[in-house]
Amino acid sequence: MGRALAIEHAEHDFDGGRFFDDLARRVAIPTESQNPERAAELRRYLVDELLPSYGRCGFRCELFDNPVAGAGPLLLAERIEDAAATTVLSYGHGDVIRGQDASWRSGLAPWRLQREGDRLYGRGTADNKGQHTINLAAVAAVLATRGCLGFNLKVLIETGEEVGSPGLKAFCEQQRERLRADVFIASDGPRLRPEQPTIFLGSRGA
Repeated sequence: MGRALAIEHAEHDFDGGRFFDDLARRVAIPTESQNPERAAELRRYLVDELLPSYGRCGFRCELFDNPVAGAGPLLLAERIEDAAATTVLSYGHGDVIRGQDASWRSGLAPWRLQREGDRLYGRGTADNKGQHTINLAAVAAVLATRGCLGFNLKVLIETGEEVGSPGLKAFCEQQRERLRADVFIASDGPRLRPEQPTIFLGSRGA
């Protein structure tokens, strides 16, 4: 029953336009980590967009400067419901590749979310703003119907994945205890087929 209600809530948000609006705001922030002139946008994305969104879901959020000078900041959001419960660590990134405005066909633009049929276009929709927007919507749906997740959730969002994640390894080493978890879920990368979700159960060499 709880699962059905959560799905119904998520469908209502999607069909009612809330998901589109949330993703549109995030796509509109030009978080090009490959462009040094966009450095302020990386911080703005975390501070103005993600931090309040996680906060509304009861997460304790902390923004960290990158251990590497000049590299983008990181956000750690934590919702600890029970110290004895299973803890999940999730990862995402708020940066995108360059917008390449001139390469988009007529009617599309990198910083404007556009719907065509059952597809959404805009820089970051497939990598990685779409993924962490979906995850946030799922968390909100469960909380709205159950009042709790039933597990602890930590979310790490970086802003330098598209330039090789500078400082991420050092940050994880520094915050080893804060990031300790039983399960790690990284929502990134494409589907093998558009109509079928793809789940990879391991990453060789990681």
